[in-house]
Amino acid sequence: MIPQEYIQEVVRRNDIEEVIGQYVQLRRRGRTLSGLCPFHNEKTPSFVVYPDTQSFYCFGCGAAGDVINFVRKYNNLGYVESVKQLASRAGMPLPEEEDKEARARQRLLEINRCAARYFYEQLNAKTPEAALARRYWKEKRGLSDAAIRRFGLGYAPEDFSGLLHYLRRRGFREDELEHSGLIKRSAKGNLYDIFRHRVMVPIIDVRGSIIAFGGRVLDDSKPKYINSPETVVYHKSRTLFALNIAKKSASKRYILCEGYMDVISMHEAGFDTAVCACGTALTPEQVKLLSEYADEVVLSYDSDEAGQKATERSLGLFANSPVKVSVLSYQGAKDPDEFIKKYGRERFDMLLNGTANPTEFQLKKAKAKYDLRSDDGRLNYIREAIDILTGHGVTPTARDVYAGRLAEETGVAKQAILSQMQGALRAADRRSHRKEQKEMVQKGIAADIRVPYTQGGDAALGAASASRQLVAALLQDPDEVPYVRARLNMDTILLPEMQQALQAIFRCAEEKQPVNLTSLQQRLDDKAFQQVALAQAQNHDQKLAQRDIDMYLERLQNAKPISERVAGTSDDQFLNFFANVKKEKGVQEPPPETDG
Repeated sequence: MIPQEYIQEVVRRNDIEEVIGQYVQLRRRGRTLSGLCPFHNEKTPSFVVYPDTQSFYCFGCGAAGDVINFVRKYNNLGYVESVKQLASRAGMPLPEEEDKEARARQRLLEINRCAARYFYEQLNAKTPEAALARRYWKEKRGLSDAAIRRFGLGYAPEDFSGLLHYLRRRGFREDELEHSGLIKRSAKGNLYDIFRHRVMVPIIDVRGSIIAFGGRVLDDSKPKYINSPETVVYHKSRTLFALNIAKKSASKRYILCEGYMDVISMHEAGFDTAVCACGTALTPEQVKLLSEYADEVVLSYDSDEAGQKATERSLGLFANSPVKVSVLSYQGAKDPDEFIKKYGRERFDMLLNGTANPTEFQLKKAKAKYDLRSDDGRLNYIREAIDILTGHGVTPTARDVYAGRLAEETGVAKQAILSQMQGALRAADRRSHRKEQKEMVQKGIAADIRVPYTQGGDAALGAASASRQLVAALLQDPDEVPYVRARLNMDTILLPEMQQALQAIFRCAEEKQPVNLTSLQQRLDDKAFQQVALAQAQNHDQKLAQRDIDMYLERLQNAKPISERVAGTSDDQFLNFFANVKKEKGVQEPPPETDG
């Protein structure tokens, strides 16, 4: 383990404002800075940096911590690797002790490099199998030798132990191979290669490291694709295939494809910003990653039903992204690869320049569902179209244009459609306002605390809030730890996360370590740490004095279980009790939702 004193010094030498400012555009607001969160999609900044406490917190997704945690989360690194990266930035010599986590990651990357070399060598071997694989890449996929080299494409022979022996000869241990995602152990205890008789595609991250593989059969047998499992270096939900190549392009218009083969074919045809998700549906993390490189994204999925569903889902994920999104629509081919082969690069380029916007795509899809020759069909189409046109991101001008088109398609007067659209917009505004009011009521220091009714429910909310405020007070002034510890009865702490946090704070004080997020990060689980970071963030602009601590201690000591407060009451009295609790807290029930 790296000594705690060394970790604290790394944090001291890496100002959080400077480090995060390299990744996030920050705007100063008094003593804090804010910006768009790099860990989830948003248009209104909810990510806050606190220079006073050298910490950050996102009120949108809950991401929190110190400068080490930011680097760790942003770059998908292990804790020790993040410490070492920041130490290098500060010019600090590394501690002499070796670290298992970093060493394991490095060994896995070395295994992957060796495996990629093995697959490439096997593709170029003088065997009938290799010749078949080369024909697949060159004739069936139409790839040049340059494309094969650029993507590091290869072949896994039909051999249960070829790669296994290759890696063993290079000094890798059996336990390392089993964790690589390339080798498995059978029920009988024998190790064997996972990828066999498949053309191989290395998956490379933005830093140029080979982190996983995808393997495809040479015929139509099943399963068609096999992908590496997740490992300490590979998280498919946060990886985009070919982004390491696409990011070098001068173009900021990226093409999001459905699979590896589409991407490789696109690059071969000269479209060097093609990327795809890795063995999974598109994720919010991938959308966020893509938005760091692209100004515009063209969705280029297959034309079948699955591809259309993927398009619709992806449009939803991009709804809150700053990236402009459009949809590629084509006929006469099942996928972009086939289209390019049939009609050529120039025609595909024309398609790209005429891509439909998301509204166009959704309206076209809605129209295909209904028979416009019938009254019911026309009415249902208009109803669904209006839902689309009153949604997020559609401008008033676009609504007017599409209302005219709807009128032509259905024979219904444009004014009638616009009138119905205005009613839908007013109803949507009312729902949005009620939701906003409800969220405002729920906001505040204790808004997100949830106490099970078996432990006191709403009646115990004050005590639960007091425990979290107590944690915030001790983070502000660790000198108060002995005072609190002598007076606090831990049995009054209802929230397990706060019990864990207070115990960790007490241990830090005992061991004469700083009481801050850096120390607590290594002592708490994710849920408890997030709650501690939230408590600190919510109190950043108010000084909690000893009189506040006394109030929290008194509130904890005097809290009574709800069972004592409602014992012997009738059903009506029980309901009235909870109504009074809500009234005391100033919580108003929102009015029932109506669209009228």
